[in-house]
Amino acid sequence: MDSPQAAARGDAATAFTSVPIEIMVSVGRARPLVRELLQLGEGSVLNLDKQLDDPVELYVGEKLIGIGVLEVVEGEGAGQLAVRLTEVVDLQSPS
Repeated sequence: MDSPQAAARGDAATAFTSVPIEIMVSVGRARPLVRELLQLGEGSVLNLDKQLDDPVELYVGEKLIGIGVLEVVEGEGAGQLAVRLTEVVDLQSPS
């Protein structure tokens, strides 16, 4: 039988897993010169170092957690941008 302390830890763990986190999806990088950056305005275009079909990287903070490809949602939520995971990084190994 579980002790009250073990039950409390289980409740805390369940509550902890319900906390939302933010995942950042990196679709590419732009490397403008400072003079180009200073000239940016509404309607300016920054060329990225990736193509539309290239994989994207998923991060939690600075930690890479996966690789995926961009997709457009169909059906409910049609037109919304999404990421289909193609690789999940082993989060258990130290890095």
